Amino acid sequence: MKNQGAVMMQRRHFLGSGLAAAAASTWGGTAAAQGETRTLPTGAESAKLLLPKDDLPDVTIDRLPLSWSKERTQTLQAMLEKAGLDGILLTDQWNVIYFTGLFFTTTERMIHCFIPTKGTHPIWFYPALDRDLIQTWWYEDGDMYFDWLDVAGAMPQEGKLTKGPTRDLWVWLLEGLKKRGFAGKKLAVDRELVPSRQKPVVEVLGGPMVSAAADCMFMRQRKNPLEIQLTRRAYTYFDRIHCFARDLIMTHGTDLYDYEVANAAEKFGTELVMKDLRSTGKPHQAVGVSVGIGCRVGQATGYPHPNQFHYNKIERGKAIQVAGVVRIGGCGGELYRPYMIAPRTGHMEKVWKTARDGCLMQKDLSRKGTLCSDVAYEIHKMQIAAGMQKYIYHRPAHGEGMEGHQPPYLALGDHTVLDTGMMFSVEPGMFDPETGTGANFSDGFIVQETGPSRQMSRLPWSEEWAFIQI
Repeated sequence: MKNQGAVMMQRRHFLGSGLAAAAASTWGGTAAAQGETRTLPTGAESAKLLLPKDDLPDVTIDRLPLSWSKERTQTLQAMLEKAGLDGILLTDQWNVIYFTGLFFTTTERMIHCFIPTKGTHPIWFYPALDRDLIQTWWYEDGDMYFDWLDVAGAMPQEGKLTKGPTRDLWVWLLEGLKKRGFAGKKLAVDRELVPSRQKPVVEVLGGPMVSAAADCMFMRQRKNPLEIQLTRRAYTYFDRIHCFARDLIMTHGTDLYDYEVANAAEKFGTELVMKDLRSTGKPHQAVGVSVGIGCRVGQATGYPHPNQFHYNKIERGKAIQVAGVVRIGGCGGELYRPYMIAPRTGHMEKVWKTARDGCLMQKDLSRKGTLCSDVAYEIHKMQIAAGMQKYIYHRPAHGEGMEGHQPPYLALGDHTVLDTGMMFSVEPGMFDPETGTGANFSDGFIVQETGPSRQMSRLPWSEEWAFIQI
């Protein structure tokens, strides 16, 4: 028991240490119990299999600059002017981030901003909790309330303490627009207002707000060159994370639990990303950053969205998947790769190959001018022709944006016409819960002006990469 305890301590110490320092780190586990010391892989071996660099220029920025957000706002203002509108109220977190560049945390507290059609800055309506973030970003005008739920006149941070009825902050915001001269104007909002919200709009401002949700989404769906370049930067780190995870599995194999692969890869990736980001710990730096890595082996791979905790020993003859999301400045996306560990059955290989072939079809079919539904139809047609209909659980892909899932969808019922800059996940997965065999790739495919879509990662789709032996 003492020796086993020492082994476990070595294992935990390893996972808690600086994983990027490969030469100085060792892996414990079964090997240590046998007196063997192993060094931690760096991902260099798997990196030899990466696809070559394409023609997308490199970028070193950590986030989209404020000048980019101002340009996006000017484009929105031109759309509003063309529609005869005098301004738009942004209420959705992702619209606010996209058009102003201010990253913030959402809670029940209201953070809205108004973009006048004629103007050079947003008008903010915000809680005191976020005053430092908002007032140090793109701020020239705004109204602040204390907190949710609010009382008129209460500002404890200024020594103003009072009791009273709960203030309706939606009405308070509308009154803020009225005092700035927007009563009687034609205004928009980035969502369809329910009657209980529209009624006070009419009472305070003299007319309803029309929905411009589709206009905001239209812009956000079409990634421009700088967004695409920053997305590629995130995927470049993601490629290295997958190389690390693959080498870790290949090198230490059955010494590992899927949980340990996920945590080691996430720590490796976080250190990789943060080493390069310019960050002093102050606001507006290192924003929109996320590194989330998951790993599941065996039975759990047979479900698209398993609900069980993943803590299972890696075994030969099993399917294993490494998945996750990496973003920098809000740009990035999913990157999954499924593996089939020898000895493989013919069924395991067919599940994997059918999923892989669907990915390659999606890349070729996702061209400007094509209907989303047509891409989905052809992929499902291939899956059924291969006799794999039993293992189809979902559409081939969802649109990808800062918020994750974003319209449009490569789905039978989505008849959106693909356009330049639209980005999609890559998930024509195959799932067999009976044998515990699943294969779900994901990547980032971006529709180009001409030709097939652009792959954001450099990870291969080959059997050499995914048919492993440990």
